[in-house]
Amino acid sequence: MAIQPIDLQTLFTQLDKVGKEQATQKEGAAIQQALQGAQAQKKAEEQIQSVNEAQNMGEGAERVKDRNTRKRQSDSGKRGHAETSDEEEPDAEVIRDPTLGTHIDVSG
Repeated sequence: MAIQPIDLQTLFTQLDKVGKEQATQKEGAAIQQALQGAQAQKKAEEQIQSVNEAQNMGEGAERVKDRNTRKRQSDSGKRGHAETSDEEEPDAEVIRDPTLGTHIDVSG
C-alpha cells in the first residue's frame, strides 16, 4: 500500500503534536523517577532522625536491676536470721569510692 499525498499532509500537520506527546512521555518518566528518589531520601532522613526502639533489652539494664534486687533480698534475709553465710557471688561485688562525686573540676 502506497502513501498518498493527502496522508502526508495529515501526518505533517500532526507532527508537532506527536513531538510534544513524546517529550511529555520522556519528562513524565524523569519526573516520576525524581519523585521516587525524593520519597526514598525523605524516608531515609526520617529514619535517621527518629529514635529507634532497642531490640534486645534482656541482657542489659534489666539484668543488672534484677541482680541488685536479689542481693537486697538476700541481705535482708541475712539480717533476719542468726546464721550468716560468707557465700557471695564474685561478680556481684560492688566497689564504692567515698570521694566519688565530691570534687568537681571546673578548670576545663
